[in-house]
Amino acid sequence: MTLVMQVEIELLGPLRVVVDCAVVELPGERLPVLLAVLAMSAGQPVPAERIVTAVWGVDVGVDARTNLQSNVRRLRRMLGDSAVETRGSGYALAVAPEAVDALRFGRLLDQGRLADALELWRGDPFDGLRSDVLAQTYGVRLWERYLDAVERRAALPELTELADRHPLRESLWARLLEALRAAGRDAEALERYEQLRRRLADELGTDPSPELRALHAELLGGSAPGVMPRQLPADASPFSGREAELAALDALLVQARGPVVISGTAGVGKTTLAVHWAHRVVDRFPDGQLYVDLRGFDPSEPPLAPSEALRGFLEALRVPPRQLPASPSAQAALYRSLLADSRTLVVLDNARDAGQVAPLLPGAPGCLAVVTSRSQLPGLVTSAGARPLALDLLDAAASRSLLASRLGSERARAEPAAVATLTERCAGLPLALAIVAARAALRPAYSLTRLAEELASAGLDGFDAGDAASSARSVFSWSYRSLSEPAARVFRLLALHPGPDVGLDAAASLAGGEVRRELDELARAHLVTERTPERYAFHDLLRAYARELGTADDAAALGRLLDHYVHTGRAADQLLFSHGETIPVDEPSSGTVLTALASEDEALAWFGAERLTLMALLRLGSAEHVCQLAWATHVYLHRQGFWHDRVAAQHAAVTASRQLDSAVAESRSCRYLGFAYADLGRFDEAHVHLDRALALAADPIDRAWTHHYRDLTFGQQGEEASALEAAREALSLFRAAGHVVGEAIALSDVAWYSGRLGADESTLADGKRALAMHRQVGNRAYEAHTLSCLADTYVRRGEVAAAESCYREALVVFEVLGDRFGEASTYAQLADLVDDADARRQAEAILRELDPPAAEQLKALLR
Repeated sequence: MTLVMQVEIELLGPLRVVVDCAVVELPGERLPVLLAVLAMSAGQPVPAERIVTAVWGVDVGVDARTNLQSNVRRLRRMLGDSAVETRGSGYALAVAPEAVDALRFGRLLDQGRLADALELWRGDPFDGLRSDVLAQTYGVRLWERYLDAVERRAALPELTELADRHPLRESLWARLLEALRAAGRDAEALERYEQLRRRLADELGTDPSPELRALHAELLGGSAPGVMPRQLPADASPFSGREAELAALDALLVQARGPVVISGTAGVGKTTLAVHWAHRVVDRFPDGQLYVDLRGFDPSEPPLAPSEALRGFLEALRVPPRQLPASPSAQAALYRSLLADSRTLVVLDNARDAGQVAPLLPGAPGCLAVVTSRSQLPGLVTSAGARPLALDLLDAAASRSLLASRLGSERARAEPAAVATLTERCAGLPLALAIVAARAALRPAYSLTRLAEELASAGLDGFDAGDAASSARSVFSWSYRSLSEPAARVFRLLALHPGPDVGLDAAASLAGGEVRRELDELARAHLVTERTPERYAFHDLLRAYARELGTADDAAALGRLLDHYVHTGRAADQLLFSHGETIPVDEPSSGTVLTALASEDEALAWFGAERLTLMALLRLGSAEHVCQLAWATHVYLHRQGFWHDRVAAQHAAVTASRQLDSAVAESRSCRYLGFAYADLGRFDEAHVHLDRALALAADPIDRAWTHHYRDLTFGQQGEEASALEAAREALSLFRAAGHVVGEAIALSDVAWYSGRLGADESTLADGKRALAMHRQVGNRAYEAHTLSCLADTYVRRGEVAAAESCYREALVVFEVLGDRFGEASTYAQLADLVDDADARRQAEAILRELDPPAAEQLKALLR
């Protein structure tokens, strides 16, 4: 057989035929199919009957063989007379199998050369050719081999695309989850699993395969059993009364069904009872106790969103920020999965309605949720089988008992008539009784009779004995009037603070100076509670009362409060990343007290304590303050995985910058918003806002930072060529502007992406130059990143000693920075490179210390 080696035939995609370096177009429908059938057996004869069936189908006429001979002649004219040989009763294409991409594809796979084989794949095999034989005999097999190859190589972009095209192929989805996990995108992997689980249930009525369920369990990492969160507030001391209610709760505990809903009027002691009982039964829930104040009836702020509470719980369960799913439904699924085999108590305090509670209910039979609310939440009773416990006002005997437990039995027995008057004035409201007891404790020399007379004279107009609301206001007024004027002023000003609690320095800023003495006075009077050292909180009723009182200093106090958060936030942001963009701010108002922060850990702790307040202030501040607050939280919210908050903050900044009519502020807010959407994987929206940022950016530095965020966005998408292009744009602009910090950052990105795309020589040169620049400006975080980039390049080049040296240098920097995760990942890379058992132990020890799920992920990677 004479071989026509000049012919090349591509079948992995639309048919393409090249003869002597020229593309040949085959006309009609039959001729291309004829060539494809012969090409799939290149060099080997194909029986005429098989060809006829493939080209004309099973229902062929008597002239099919004549038509076949005619088409063979036409094919010889187009490819060369010797291209198609007659072999017995069939025909053979006289080309080497290597000339047919589909056959070469199979041979490369047989040799284990996956990457080379996958490069041949241009799309659907036999695309555009109408032949059942080609599709069913060859096409199906090619697709199977292709999918298997992609799965084995675990190339993330291809896996993602193919999983969407083959939504029920579980082996493919398993490889996708593994690839996402290896890329550190556990949150996306968890969301993908939930997507597949719902599809299998809806379309096939089945659960995922055992392999997929095992992968899901590994992604979850067994967090809950080993973490044991302990979030219950301190127990009330002393606790008195409510024996019948405690017994009822004990009885409900025995019943293994539904949450418990404790309902009752404001101030009746729902939270106190729930927390006290939770402490009593804590040994029944060894895997932890979760608590959240849902702020359902806060007079100054909207109720806490369920998604916000979920993220807090997942953080308490030690789910790393990068593993947090983006969608609330996926977060709820992860939360329930983490608690599935645990015995955990969940206290949901101050719920507004059933919709706020439902996503937070654990599904495991060993867990229990206790909900407190002013409403009986009938929807929760119906939908979740909740068991209601209505909390009434204390009767006279219980009120006297509570007051006596706080006053001391001897003092109470000495003046029974006064005790009766005091309890009557409190109308069975535990909050009012606690304030009365606190007032009495502060004045041990006063007789209870005198205190009762004072309380009676402080009663409000229209006071209705026995009415809880009227009694509460009467007691509040009486206690407030007894305060020193400085403490009374602080009490009024604290109502301006929108967060769940207020720190000492923020309170001082409201007042314009030192307030520790005043806060101690308020705490002794039971008008505020010191929840943790130097953090103070109101009861909802007291906050509402304080807001009613108001103060002439409200506007100035709010300005000082905003300045406190803007300036302290700016300082905290600089500690997290001192080489990013600076936040322009004016001098703080006179009387503003700033929190001194000395380290990254202190900055993280401050942001963690103030995050809810910072988000609330975005609704209260001036347009300028809103922009500055949103920018100050940019790095923190990104690192900690509060990506929905980050989007909300930058949306507020975009709106505020438009109110300021500032293109500079809007451009900056848009690029931060774009990158925030990238964190959520919403890349189309990310690029829309990055485009807007570029259109508004007149300053070259602003344009450079925007291109930088675009390269990070493309990097998250897996589009490394586009990321490289954006990084080069940023580099050019930073370099032209003489911005050394930005130039070095962009150069590191150029080195990283070019290395990922195979340009090792330029990667080494750029990486070394970037490293020197980072050291020059003191950007230690990017110094360590660049060392890791260089090590990665040396690994690809087979230069093990150079790679090891870079990894060890990076370790030194990570240790100086206190970046434990950076240390762990570098130790892992080092262990993998030189089989260093000590490095492997160090990596696993650090990750177990910081992040149990990531430790499991790393061990799997090392295996």
